[in-house]
Amino acid sequence: MPVAPLSQKEIQDHLAELPGWSVETDHLTRVYRLASHFAATAMVVHIAQVQEELDHHSDLTLGYNTVTLTVNTHSVGGAITELDFQLARRVEDLAPGHGAG
Repeated sequence: MPVAPLSQKEIQDHLAELPGWSVETDHLTRVYRLASHFAATAMVVHIAQVQEELDHHSDLTLGYNTVTLTVNTHSVGGAITELDFQLARRVEDLAPGHGAG
């Protein structure tokens, strides 16, 4: 399925539905805080499974008790697309199950 870059208005409309997410330069980003390193590691594995399902892989950074996502679509020059927001929504859906805030 071809994807196209979103306009700034479309990006802002999507962000309004995703508290905690923001745009930094040309990507979406979100930092999750968890109770422990083990909980953060488990969340990273779960996110990786979602990325495989969507065939859309973002940068994931694992900290002691944090998980940071940096999301954009490389196939359209690193722009933000609907696919990025689809991934963000899926991660938001799984985050509470890991105690992420």
